Amino acid sequence: MKAVCWNGKHDVRVETVPDPQILNQTDCIVRITSTAICGSDLHLYNGYVPTMKAGDILGHEFMGDVVEVGREVKRLKKGDRVVVPATISCGKCFYCERTQFGLCDNSNPNAAITKKAFGDAPAAIFGYSHLYGGYDGGQSQYARVPYADVGPLKVPAGIADEKVLFLSDVFPTGYMAAENCEIQPGDVVAIWGCGPVGQFAIRSALMLGAEKVIAIDREPARLQMAERAGNVETINFENAYPVEELIERCGGRGPDACIDAVGTEAFGHGFGATLDWTKQLARVQSDRPNVLRQAMQACRKGGVISIPGVYGGIIDSINFGSAFNKGLVFRMGQTHMQKYMPRLMERIEAGDIDPSFLVTHTASLDQAPAMYETFKHKQDECVKVVMKPF
Repeated sequence: MKAVCWNGKHDVRVETVPDPQILNQTDCIVRITSTAICGSDLHLYNGYVPTMKAGDILGHEFMGDVVEVGREVKRLKKGDRVVVPATISCGKCFYCERTQFGLCDNSNPNAAITKKAFGDAPAAIFGYSHLYGGYDGGQSQYARVPYADVGPLKVPAGIADEKVLFLSDVFPTGYMAAENCEIQPGDVVAIWGCGPVGQFAIRSALMLGAEKVIAIDREPARLQMAERAGNVETINFENAYPVEELIERCGGRGPDACIDAVGTEAFGHGFGATLDWTKQLARVQSDRPNVLRQAMQACRKGGVISIPGVYGGIIDSINFGSAFNKGLVFRMGQTHMQKYMPRLMERIEAGDIDPSFLVTHTASLDQAPAMYETFKHKQDECVKVVMKPF
Protein backbone atom coordinates (compact mmCIF):
# COMPACT_ATOMS: atom_id res chain seq x y z
CA MET A 1 0.00 0.00 0.00
CA LYS A 2 0.95 3.67 -0.22
CA ALA A 3 1.72 5.58 2.97
CA VAL A 4 3.15 8.95 4.01
CA CYS A 5 6.41 8.21 5.81
CA TRP A 6 8.60 10.43 7.98
CA ASN A 7 12.26 10.37 6.97
CA GLY A 8 13.65 13.28 8.95
CA LYS A 9 13.03 16.94 9.58
CA HIS A 10 11.03 18.46 6.68
CA ASP A 11 11.30 15.15 4.81
CA VAL A 12 8.10 13.17 4.25
CA ARG A 13 7.75 10.75 1.36
CA VAL A 14 4.98 8.66 -0.11
CA GLU A 15 6.34 5.12 -0.05
CA THR A 16 5.12 1.61 -0.77
CA VAL A 17 4.96 -0.35 2.49
CA PRO A 18 3.48 -3.71 3.53
CA ASP A 19 -0.28 -3.83 4.07
CA PRO A 20 -1.29 -3.96 7.75
CA GLN A 21 -2.29 -7.28 9.29
CA ILE A 22 -4.45 -8.34 12.23
CA LEU A 23 -1.96 -8.76 15.11
CA ASN A 24 -4.43 -9.15 17.98
CA GLN A 25 -7.92 -10.55 17.71
CA THR A 26 -9.33 -7.26 19.00
CA ASP A 27 -7.94 -5.43 15.92
CA CYS A 28 -9.66 -4.36 12.75
CA ILE A 29 -8.29 -3.20 9.41
CA VAL A 30 -9.71 -0.03 7.84
CA ARG A 31 -9.52 0.93 4.18
CA ILE A 32 -9.01 4.67 4.45
CA THR A 33 -11.26 6.95 2.41
CA SER A 34 -10.17 10.27 3.92
CA THR A 35 -7.24 11.38 6.06
CA ALA A 36 -5.94 14.78 7.13
CA ILE A 37 -2.80 16.65 8.11
CA CYS A 38 -3.05 17.96 11.67
CA GLY A 39 -1.22 20.90 13.18
CA SER A 40 0.32 18.41 15.59
CA ASP A 41 1.84 16.60 12.61
CA LEU A 42 3.87 19.74 11.95
CA HIS A 43 5.65 19.23 15.29
CA LEU A 44 6.89 15.92 13.85
CA TYR A 45 7.63 17.50 10.47
CA ASN A 46 9.63 20.28 12.13
CA GLY A 47 11.64 17.81 14.20
CA TYR A 48 10.41 18.77 17.69
CA VAL A 49 9.12 15.36 18.81
CA PRO A 50 11.80 12.80 19.77
CA THR A 51 11.84 9.04 19.07
CA MET A 52 10.73 9.31 15.44
CA LYS A 53 12.32 6.74 13.14
CA ALA A 54 12.84 6.82 9.38
CA GLY A 55 9.91 5.10 7.69
CA ASP A 56 7.35 5.82 10.43
CA ILE A 57 3.86 6.22 8.92
CA LEU A 58 2.29 9.55 9.86
CA GLY A 59 -1.29 10.60 10.54
CA HIS A 60 -3.87 10.38 13.32
CA GLU A 61 -6.97 11.81 11.63
CA PHE A 62 -8.59 9.23 9.38
CA MET A 63 -11.76 7.32 8.53
CA GLY A 64 -12.89 4.63 6.13
CA ASP A 65 -14.45 1.20 5.70
CA VAL A 66 -13.78 -1.87 7.82
CA VAL A 67 -12.37 -4.62 5.61
CA GLU A 68 -11.30 -7.16 8.24
CA VAL A 69 -11.98 -7.80 11.93
CA GLY A 70 -10.34 -10.00 14.54
CA ARG A 71 -12.28 -12.91 16.05
CA GLU A 72 -12.87 -11.06 19.35
CA VAL A 73 -14.33 -7.91 17.77
CA LYS A 74 -18.05 -7.79 18.57
CA ARG A 75 -19.24 -4.28 17.72
CA LEU A 76 -17.92 -3.92 14.17
CA LYS A 77 -18.21 -6.00 11.04
CA LYS A 78 -16.78 -5.96 7.55
CA GLY A 79 -18.32 -3.14 5.53
CA ASP A 80 -18.96 -0.77 8.45
CA ARG A 81 -17.99 2.84 7.77
CA VAL A 82 -16.12 4.33 10.72
CA VAL A 83 -14.20 7.36 11.92
CA VAL A 84 -11.20 6.42 14.06
CA PRO A 85 -10.11 8.42 17.15
CA ALA A 86 -6.54 9.70 17.18
CA THR A 87 -5.87 8.22 20.60
CA ILE A 88 -5.84 4.46 21.20
CA SER A 89 -7.62 3.30 24.35
CA CYS A 90 -8.31 -0.12 25.87
CA GLY A 91 -11.70 0.71 27.42
CA LYS A 92 -11.04 -1.32 30.57
CA CYS A 93 -8.29 0.33 32.62
CA PHE A 94 -8.69 2.66 35.63
CA TYR A 95 -8.74 5.73 33.38
CA CYS A 96 -10.89 4.41 30.54
CA GLU A 97 -13.54 3.34 33.03
CA ARG A 98 -13.66 6.99 34.16
CA THR A 99 -14.00 8.13 30.51
CA GLN A 100 -10.48 9.59 30.66
CA PHE A 101 -9.58 7.76 27.47
CA GLY A 102 -6.62 10.01 26.67
CA LEU A 103 -4.89 8.66 29.79
CA CYS A 104 -5.29 4.95 28.97
CA ASP A 105 -2.85 2.75 30.89
CA ASN A 106 -2.69 -0.16 28.45
CA SER A 107 -2.43 1.08 24.87
CA ASN A 108 1.14 2.41 24.85
CA PRO A 109 3.67 -0.44 24.60
CA ASN A 110 6.48 2.07 25.12
CA ALA A 111 5.06 3.51 28.33
CA ALA A 112 8.34 2.96 30.19
CA ILE A 113 10.08 5.40 27.85
CA THR A 114 7.32 7.98 28.18
CA LYS A 115 7.29 7.72 31.96
CA LYS A 116 10.95 8.75 32.03
CA ALA A 117 10.03 11.94 30.18
CA PHE A 118 6.69 12.81 31.80
CA GLY A 119 6.42 10.82 35.02
CA ASP A 120 3.68 8.68 33.49
CA ALA A 121 2.35 7.82 30.05
CA PRO A 122 -0.84 8.97 28.32
CA ALA A 123 -2.71 6.88 25.76
CA ALA A 124 -0.97 5.87 22.57
CA ILE A 125 -1.57 7.96 19.45
CA PHE A 126 -1.62 6.81 15.84
CA GLY A 127 1.43 7.90 13.85
CA TYR A 128 2.89 10.07 16.58
CA SER A 129 6.37 8.80 17.43
CA HIS A 130 7.52 5.86 19.52
CA LEU A 131 7.08 7.96 22.65
CA TYR A 132 3.34 7.54 22.04
CA GLY A 133 3.41 3.87 21.11
CA GLY A 134 5.04 3.67 17.70
CA TYR A 135 1.78 2.76 15.93
CA ASP A 136 1.52 3.20 12.18
CA GLY A 137 -0.59 6.21 11.31
CA GLY A 138 -3.51 6.79 8.99
CA GLN A 139 -2.00 8.86 6.16
CA SER A 140 -2.07 5.66 4.18
CA GLN A 141 -4.40 3.43 2.21
CA TYR A 142 -5.05 0.99 5.06
CA ALA A 143 -4.53 1.02 8.83
CA ARG A 144 -4.60 -1.47 11.66
CA VAL A 145 -6.85 -0.24 14.48
CA PRO A 146 -6.30 -1.86 17.91
CA TYR A 147 -9.14 -2.18 20.44
CA ALA A 148 -11.65 -1.98 17.60
CA ASP A 149 -14.64 -2.29 19.92
CA VAL A 150 -13.52 0.79 21.87
CA GLY A 151 -12.27 3.29 19.32
CA PRO A 152 -13.97 3.51 15.91
CA LEU A 153 -17.35 5.23 15.70
CA LYS A 154 -19.84 4.06 13.09
CA VAL A 155 -20.86 6.71 10.58
CA PRO A 156 -24.51 6.85 9.44
CA ALA A 157 -25.16 6.47 5.73
CA GLY A 158 -25.49 9.60 3.67
CA ILE A 159 -23.06 11.82 5.59
CA ALA A 160 -20.05 13.02 3.62
CA ASP A 161 -16.58 12.19 4.93
CA GLU A 162 -15.74 15.88 5.34
CA LYS A 163 -18.59 16.31 7.84
CA VAL A 164 -17.36 13.58 10.20
CA LEU A 165 -13.62 13.15 9.54
CA PHE A 166 -12.70 15.75 12.17
CA LEU A 167 -14.39 13.72 14.89
CA SER A 168 -11.09 11.82 14.81
CA ASP A 169 -9.29 14.66 16.59
CA VAL A 170 -9.66 18.41 16.06
CA PHE A 171 -13.42 18.71 16.72
CA PRO A 172 -13.38 16.79 20.04
CA THR A 173 -10.14 18.56 20.98
CA GLY A 174 -11.65 21.99 20.43
CA TYR A 175 -14.85 20.97 22.19
CA MET A 176 -13.07 19.55 25.25
CA ALA A 177 -11.00 22.73 25.43
CA ALA A 178 -14.18 24.81 25.52
CA GLU A 179 -15.90 22.47 27.99
CA ASN A 180 -12.86 22.74 30.28
CA CYS A 181 -13.54 26.48 30.49
CA GLU A 182 -16.75 25.82 32.50
CA ILE A 183 -18.50 28.51 30.48
CA GLN A 184 -21.27 30.43 32.21
CA PRO A 185 -23.87 32.71 30.57
CA GLY A 186 -22.27 36.04 29.72
CA ASP A 187 -18.69 34.71 29.67
CA VAL A 188 -16.07 36.03 27.29
CA VAL A 189 -13.56 33.44 26.05
CA ALA A 190 -10.24 34.39 24.45
CA ILE A 191 -8.71 31.84 22.07
CA TRP A 192 -5.14 31.99 20.81
CA GLY A 193 -4.68 30.22 17.47
CA CYS A 194 -7.22 30.08 14.63
CA GLY A 195 -5.95 26.86 13.14
CA PRO A 196 -8.19 23.76 13.05
CA VAL A 197 -8.37 23.20 16.84
CA GLY A 198 -8.88 26.90 17.46
CA GLN A 199 -11.70 27.06 14.92
CA PHE A 200 -13.55 24.23 16.66
CA ALA A 201 -12.83 25.71 20.08
CA ILE A 202 -14.41 28.96 18.89
CA ARG A 203 -17.58 27.27 17.69
CA SER A 204 -17.73 24.95 20.68
CA ALA A 205 -17.44 27.86 23.13
CA LEU A 206 -20.38 29.52 21.40
CA MET A 207 -22.39 26.28 21.42
CA LEU A 208 -21.71 25.98 25.15
CA GLY A 209 -23.09 29.45 25.84
CA ALA A 210 -20.24 31.96 25.65
CA GLU A 211 -21.53 35.46 25.05
CA LYS A 212 -18.51 36.36 22.96
CA VAL A 213 -15.27 34.86 21.71
CA ILE A 214 -12.15 36.90 21.00
CA ALA A 215 -9.85 35.04 18.60
CA ILE A 216 -6.14 35.82 18.20
CA ASP A 217 -3.96 34.99 15.20
CA ARG A 218 -1.95 36.75 12.52
CA GLU A 219 -3.25 35.02 9.37
CA PRO A 220 -6.07 37.04 7.72
CA ALA A 221 -7.77 33.97 6.21
CA ARG A 222 -7.90 32.23 9.59
CA LEU A 223 -9.20 35.34 11.33
CA GLN A 224 -11.90 35.70 8.67
CA MET A 225 -12.90 32.06 9.12
CA ALA A 226 -13.19 32.69 12.87
CA GLU A 227 -15.40 35.73 12.34
CA ARG A 228 -17.83 33.69 10.27
CA ALA A 229 -18.76 31.73 13.41
CA GLY A 230 -20.72 34.76 14.71
CA ASN A 231 -20.26 36.68 17.98
CA VAL A 232 -16.51 36.55 17.38
CA GLU A 233 -14.12 39.46 17.59
CA THR A 234 -10.57 39.09 16.35
CA ILE A 235 -7.11 40.41 17.18
CA ASN A 236 -4.24 40.28 14.70
CA PHE A 237 -1.23 40.11 17.01
CA GLU A 238 0.92 41.71 14.32
CA ASN A 239 -1.08 44.90 14.89
CA ALA A 240 -1.87 44.87 18.62
CA TYR A 241 -0.47 43.28 21.79
CA PRO A 242 -3.11 40.70 22.77
CA VAL A 243 -2.83 41.12 26.56
CA GLU A 244 -3.49 44.85 26.60
CA GLU A 245 -6.14 44.57 23.89
CA LEU A 246 -8.03 41.79 25.70
CA ILE A 247 -8.04 43.57 29.05
CA GLU A 248 -9.33 46.73 27.41
CA ARG A 249 -12.08 44.88 25.52
CA CYS A 250 -13.13 43.11 28.73
CA GLY A 251 -13.67 46.28 30.73
CA GLY A 252 -10.28 46.16 32.45
CA ARG A 253 -10.90 42.76 34.01
CA GLY A 254 -9.76 40.29 31.34
CA PRO A 255 -11.48 37.29 29.71
CA ASP A 256 -13.31 34.77 31.89
CA ALA A 257 -11.39 31.95 30.22
CA CYS A 258 -8.41 31.68 27.90
CA ILE A 259 -7.67 28.82 25.49
CA ASP A 260 -4.13 28.15 24.26
CA ALA A 261 -4.78 26.33 20.97
CA VAL A 262 -1.18 26.88 19.81
CA GLY A 263 1.23 25.05 22.11
CA THR A 264 4.81 24.16 21.44
CA GLU A 265 5.58 26.30 18.36
CA ALA A 266 3.99 29.63 19.32
CA PHE A 267 4.94 32.76 17.40
CA GLY A 268 5.42 36.10 19.09
CA HIS A 269 7.37 39.33 19.30
CA GLY A 270 9.69 40.88 21.82
CA PHE A 271 12.51 39.65 24.01
CA GLY A 272 10.62 36.73 25.55
CA ALA A 273 9.58 35.27 22.20
CA THR A 274 13.10 35.67 20.79
CA LEU A 275 14.55 33.96 23.86
CA ASP A 276 12.09 31.08 23.41
CA TRP A 277 13.24 30.57 19.81
CA THR A 278 16.87 30.61 20.86
CA LYS A 279 16.38 28.16 23.72
CA GLN A 280 14.33 25.80 21.57
CA LEU A 281 16.90 25.79 18.77
CA ALA A 282 19.63 25.13 21.33
CA ARG A 283 17.49 22.33 22.85
CA VAL A 284 17.61 24.08 26.24
CA GLN A 285 13.81 24.02 26.32
CA SER A 286 11.47 21.97 24.18
CA ASP A 287 8.57 24.39 23.72
CA ARG A 288 7.88 28.06 23.06
CA PRO A 289 5.37 29.15 25.74
CA ASN A 290 4.74 32.66 24.43
CA VAL A 291 0.97 32.15 24.18
CA LEU A 292 0.77 30.53 27.61
CA ARG A 293 2.44 33.58 29.15
CA GLN A 294 -0.02 35.90 27.45
CA ALA A 295 -3.03 33.83 28.51
CA MET A 296 -1.87 33.88 32.14
CA GLN A 297 -1.39 37.65 31.99
CA ALA A 298 -4.71 38.39 30.33
CA CYS A 299 -7.08 36.00 32.13
CA ARG A 300 -9.22 37.55 34.86
CA LYS A 301 -8.72 36.61 38.48
CA GLY A 302 -10.34 33.26 39.22
CA GLY A 303 -10.50 32.44 35.51
CA VAL A 304 -9.65 29.27 33.61
CA ILE A 305 -6.68 28.52 31.35
CA SER A 306 -7.55 25.66 28.99
CA ILE A 307 -4.69 24.13 26.97
CA PRO A 308 -5.46 21.89 23.98
CA GLY A 309 -2.25 23.02 22.23
CA VAL A 310 0.37 20.28 22.43
CA TYR A 311 3.33 20.77 24.79
CA GLY A 312 6.12 18.24 24.64
CA GLY A 313 8.40 18.92 27.56
CA ILE A 314 10.23 21.67 29.39
CA ILE A 315 9.33 25.36 29.41
CA ASP A 316 10.71 28.17 31.53
CA SER A 317 10.35 31.92 32.19
CA ILE A 318 6.76 31.34 33.31
CA ASN A 319 5.43 33.73 35.93
CA PHE A 320 3.75 31.09 38.05
CA GLY A 321 3.31 33.63 40.81
CA SER A 322 0.84 35.37 38.54
CA ALA A 323 -1.23 32.20 38.25
CA PHE A 324 -1.10 31.63 42.00
CA ASN A 325 -2.00 35.15 43.03
CA LYS A 326 -4.77 35.44 40.44
CA GLY A 327 -6.21 32.08 41.50
CA LEU A 328 -6.19 30.69 37.96
CA VAL A 329 -7.43 27.18 37.18
CA PHE A 330 -5.54 25.12 34.58
CA ARG A 331 -7.07 22.28 32.55
CA MET A 332 -5.24 20.44 29.79
CA GLY A 333 -4.24 17.08 28.38
CA GLN A 334 -4.77 14.64 25.54
CA THR A 335 -8.38 14.63 24.42
CA HIS A 336 -10.71 11.89 25.63
CA MET A 337 -11.89 11.25 22.08
CA GLN A 338 -14.24 8.35 22.72
CA LYS A 339 -16.10 10.40 25.35
CA TYR A 340 -16.92 13.21 22.93
CA MET A 341 -17.26 11.56 19.52
CA PRO A 342 -20.83 10.21 19.94
CA ARG A 343 -22.27 13.45 21.34
CA LEU A 344 -20.59 15.51 18.62
CA MET A 345 -21.90 13.13 15.96
CA GLU A 346 -25.36 13.95 17.31
CA ARG A 347 -24.59 17.66 16.92
CA ILE A 348 -23.62 17.08 13.30
CA GLU A 349 -26.73 15.01 12.57
CA ALA A 350 -28.91 17.67 14.20
CA GLY A 351 -27.40 20.35 11.97
CA ASP A 352 -25.90 22.32 14.86
CA ILE A 353 -22.55 22.39 13.04
CA ASP A 354 -21.15 21.35 9.67
CA PRO A 355 -17.43 20.64 10.26
CA SER A 356 -16.70 20.64 6.52
CA PHE A 357 -16.36 24.44 6.77
CA LEU A 358 -12.76 23.77 7.82
CA VAL A 359 -11.57 22.13 4.58
CA THR A 360 -9.57 24.49 2.38
CA HIS A 361 -7.51 21.95 0.43
CA THR A 362 -8.27 18.47 -0.91
CA ALA A 363 -5.45 16.41 -2.39
CA SER A 364 -4.34 12.89 -3.23
CA LEU A 365 -2.01 10.97 -0.96
CA ASP A 366 0.74 11.39 -3.56
CA GLN A 367 0.60 15.15 -2.99
CA ALA A 368 1.36 14.83 0.73
CA PRO A 369 4.93 16.25 0.64
CA ALA A 370 3.72 19.39 -1.14
CA MET A 371 0.70 19.68 1.14
CA TYR A 372 2.89 19.53 4.26
CA GLU A 373 4.83 22.51 2.91
CA THR A 374 1.64 24.37 1.99
CA PHE A 375 0.15 23.77 5.44
CA LYS A 376 3.36 24.60 7.29
CA HIS A 377 3.80 27.93 5.54
CA LYS A 378 0.03 28.69 5.41
CA GLN A 379 0.29 29.19 1.67
CA ASP A 380 -2.81 29.67 -0.46
CA GLU A 381 -4.84 30.48 2.70
CA CYS A 382 -4.44 26.87 3.85
CA VAL A 383 -6.25 25.95 7.09
CA LYS A 384 -6.95 22.22 6.65
CA VAL A 385 -5.77 19.60 4.16
CA VAL A 386 -7.83 16.46 3.50
CA MET A 387 -6.20 13.70 1.46
CA LYS A 388 -7.86 10.90 -0.49
CA PRO A 389 -5.77 7.70 -0.51
CA PHE A 390 -7.70 6.11 -3.40
